[in-house]
Amino acid sequence: MDLQWLDDVLVLLEEGNMTRAASRRNITQPAFSRRIRGFEDWLGTKVLERGANSVDISAALSANEAEIRALIGRVRDLRSRIAHFDPASSTVSLSAQHASVISTFPDMAVYAKRHFPSVKFRLRPGNLGDCVTMFLRGDTSVLLCYESDNAGPLPFGSTIRRAIWGNDYLIPVVGGGLRYAVRDDGSLPVDAPAIVYPQNSYFGSVLTTAQRPFGTLTLSENPVCETAFSSGIRELVVNGMGVGWLPYSMAHKEIESGDLISLSNHFGREQLKIVLYADSRDQTATSLLDIWSVDKRQARPEVS
Repeated sequence: MDLQWLDDVLVLLEEGNMTRAASRRNITQPAFSRRIRGFEDWLGTKVLERGANSVDISAALSANEAEIRALIGRVRDLRSRIAHFDPASSTVSLSAQHASVISTFPDMAVYAKRHFPSVKFRLRPGNLGDCVTMFLRGDTSVLLCYESDNAGPLPFGSTIRRAIWGNDYLIPVVGGGLRYAVRDDGSLPVDAPAIVYPQNSYFGSVLTTAQRPFGTLTLSENPVCETAFSSGIRELVVNGMGVGWLPYSMAHKEIESGDLISLSNHFGREQLKIVLYADSRDQTATSLLDIWSVDKRQARPEVS
């Protein structure tokens, strides 16, 4: 449909006469009549009642004048918003695993603000399954999550773009008085207390697959607390409640200060990728993926 047809119809309704309406539109009366016929063909019904010596406007067209005006306004507003779209001024909804909200998102937000100073974020934290559900349902336009090498990328369709922010590692750590139980070889007694992940949580499944000691109930002889919240595990471990597995990005400050001791030299570590997903049809989300992608931004030191 040609938008000028709606303008023609609106002028016709205002003038109530074909000749005067054509004059206002600066075209001949026959040309104006042809454009009205084009509108009728698109609409699939007549809007003029043509007699031998008269042309009358249909009652149906007159009754919908307000809607025609509103439609013209909406179409022009849509055209303007598309033509002047600026991802920098948008609000982006992002679903993220609880751990990444603390360990990764603050750096990502600061980095995004350097490129798009006016961008705003609506953060929706949750377990991985809940985050994926929010993303697929359209509640969020970006998904931020961890991916283990032994699990691989999430099985989204071809319309979903994937980008990598960087690497991380899941490592075992101890703090508080439990630090003094660490042996010279970096090990702990098998009955050391542990803060463990539920086996059906993402980190729990990663540690179970790798058979990492102290990771879940089945891999620990003395579990004192089970929780999927990595931030809670960090606080409990810092206070000496037990050994726990944490993303390095969440624990590195405490390791540097000595509040936590890494046991990864003895018990190993699980490599993780920090990954983003967005619908390729969402311009704001894909603009952010472009600047967040490790391939599109300046190299940054990776955690170790």
